[in-house]
Amino acid sequence: MQPPYEYIIIVGHGRLGALLAGRLSSLGRSVVVIDHQETAFDRGAPGFSGFKITGDAAELDVLRQAKIDKADCLLAVTNQDNLNLMVAQVAKTVFQVPKVMARVFDPAREAVYRRFGIETISPTQLSADAFLTALLEPVEGQR
Repeated sequence: MQPPYEYIIIVGHGRLGALLAGRLSSLGRSVVVIDHQETAFDRGAPGFSGFKITGDAAELDVLRQAKIDKADCLLAVTNQDNLNLMVAQVAKTVFQVPKVMARVFDPAREAVYRRFGIETISPTQLSADAFLTALLEPVEGQR
């Protein structure tokens, strides 16, 4: 299934950001990745054919350099909850990016993101759910 979004900005080029950049590029989407460390781009993203910007995504000039005014979607996927919230909030409220999503590690912070109208993905919550599902599913041959 292909997302309807054509111009996507990804903030953070760690393992998740690189994977998303490669997959979305492979789907034919225009992708710009922002990371504050040049060395983050040493991590290859198979299929990635977009642009890379080294800079602090919390700075408006960096977001403008990424042409955020043209973006359909912004994904804030750094390993810092506060940065993800700040960038997501700016994208949503200042630049009116239609689709804004953020990774949040602390499940207690998800309510804050929701108050700002930002969709979240919580690896902590997803992992806990997966562990509980695996623990609570009946094992074949056991009761």
